[in-house]
Amino acid sequence: MGKTEKIAGCLFILLIFKSMLYRMGKRWYDYEVIIRKGVRIMRIICAKDYQDVSRKAANIIAAQIQLKPDCVLGLATGSSPVGTYQELIRKYEAGDLDFSKVSTVNLDEYVGLNKDHDQSYAYFMRNNLFDHVNIDQANCNIPNGMNPDAEGECARYDAVIAGFGGADLQLLGLGPNGHIGFNEPSDSFVKGTNKVELTKATIDANARFFESWDDVPKFAYTMGIGGIMQAKRVLLVVNGEKKAQAVKDCFFGPIKPQAPGSILQLHPDFTLVADEAALSLVKDLL
Repeated sequence: MGKTEKIAGCLFILLIFKSMLYRMGKRWYDYEVIIRKGVRIMRIICAKDYQDVSRKAANIIAAQIQLKPDCVLGLATGSSPVGTYQELIRKYEAGDLDFSKVSTVNLDEYVGLNKDHDQSYAYFMRNNLFDHVNIDQANCNIPNGMNPDAEGECARYDAVIAGFGGADLQLLGLGPNGHIGFNEPSDSFVKGTNKVELTKATIDANARFFESWDDVPKFAYTMGIGGIMQAKRVLLVVNGEKKAQAVKDCFFGPIKPQAPGSILQLHPDFTLVADEAALSLVKDLL
């Protein structure tokens, strides 16, 4: 073996040893894994906790806005992205971000709730982001939960998404049952925006936001899998041990409609930002 080969061998062993020490140490969470599947890339950013997840996700979104000020952001609701929105507001208040040219398309809205209902997703977005930055709310698009014509509303919203050519970056959360948006586990992937009957698991998860279980809407309009996959980049945030099985099923198992998030394995530019608890069942695979 020549000198060059010996040096290369030593460096390779050193890198392996360094990686082992890194992952065995207390800061195993603070690193990035890139999984290549042909032309597709699944990037996994391992964070310490929810706050760290939120910071890392906000940095990615901020970079998108800075690189393309008139970008289209696909936005999510629920508890998962709240911290990310708080971080984006801080960046705006610090003078680091300008939302004035940004357009948005939201994932979903409850059927039967008007935009001023305090549990509607239109209200949620104003309360958690839009009212705190300089975005033109005329450019913020959310399904109309008060439209009784489900077919017409779904067609209208698909046309909005298509008019943008899809989002430049789509932010997602992940349900405990693997749903993205309100695309629930099913026997097939639904391509377009659709009116969906929420599962009991999802209704139970949302009940904490309403006075009683009976008050929780049972239907929602949701961007379909096709609309999500039109996005040029997809960013999914997830935290907590309760989501660990969904992470394993969706991103380390087979692609199947019973785990809707698993479709993201087929996206050409997908980033998962997850904390230690959410990755607890797949730590040995990273």
